[in-house]
Amino acid sequence: MKRDQIINSDCLVELEKFPSNSIDLVVTSPPYAGKRGDNYDTKPIKGYNEWFLQITVELYRVLKPTGSFVLNIKEPAKNGERSTYIIELILDMRKQGWLWTEEYIWRKTTSFPGKWPNRFRDGWERCLHFTKEKKFRMNQEAVQVPIGEWAKTRLRKNNGTEKRTRNEMSKDDQKRRRSKSGSGLEREVANWLDREKVNPDNVVEYDGLMEFAPVVNNDKEHSAAFPDKLPEWFIKLFTNKGDLVLDPFVGSGTTAKVAKKLGRHYIGIEKNEKYAKQAESLLKK
Repeated sequence: MKRDQIINSDCLVELEKFPSNSIDLVVTSPPYAGKRGDNYDTKPIKGYNEWFLQITVELYRVLKPTGSFVLNIKEPAKNGERSTYIIELILDMRKQGWLWTEEYIWRKTTSFPGKWPNRFRDGWERCLHFTKEKKFRMNQEAVQVPIGEWAKTRLRKNNGTEKRTRNEMSKDDQKRRRSKSGSGLEREVANWLDREKVNPDNVVEYDGLMEFAPVVNNDKEHSAAFPDKLPEWFIKLFTNKGDLVLDPFVGSGTTAKVAKKLGRHYIGIEKNEKYAKQAESLLKK
C-alpha cells in the first residue's frame, strides 16, 4: 500500500485492496444524502445507508484496533421533520462491530439565514467518533484549552466574593472528590485549580474559537470543503507523527494537506476526477 497519494477512484473499490489493520485514523465527510447532486455523485436518503454500510465494513477492516473513525455528516429536514437516516446508520454500524464512542459538535458560522414554521436554521454538524476497541490512541493534551475563569470561580462562596479554602468545597464537589466513577474531574476538583490548560468539552474548539466556517466560494470550486481546523483538531487528537490518515472522500484534499503539514502520512480517495486533480495539485505545493 503506497502512502502519501491521492487516488482517483471509487473508495469501495480501493479499500478492498488495503491490508487489514493498516490505518491509524479515518476522518471524512461523505456526500450527504440527497445534497449537492450537481457537484458530485450523491445518493438519495432511500438506499443511502445500504450503500454507506458497504464502505464502513471495509473501514472497520482496515482500521487499526487503536485507531479512530471520525464521520462528519448532518441529516436534513424535509416535510417538517428531521430525517432519521443517520440515527439508523449509527445503529447499523454498531451491528457491524463499531463502538459509537463519542459525538463531537462542529459549530459553524455560516448557517444560511431563513425562516421555517417549526424550526430554526442549522448552526452545527455532527462529527461522529467510532472505534473498534474501548482503548484507543487519544492525545488529549494536544487539544487542551485554557482553563479561563473556571479556576477563579470554582471555590467562590455563595456571596460571589469570599473564597472557600480547598477543604471547604461545596457538597457537590465533595461528592465528586469521593467519586470512583472516573469522571472528568478525576475525583478531586482541586487537582484542576492550578492548571493553565484543561481538556475541552465535545464542542470542537481550536485556537480559542468554538465555531468556524466551512470553506465556500473558494478557489477549489468545491461546494463543501472542510475548513483546515476541523481535520487538524482530530488528527492531533487521535494520531502521532508518522501515523497514517485516510480520507475516503477527500474532495479537494484538505484532510491530506493537513495530515502532511502535521507530519502524518496520508491517503486520499476521490471519485470525482476534477477534485482529485485539485487535491494532487494542493499536495504538491
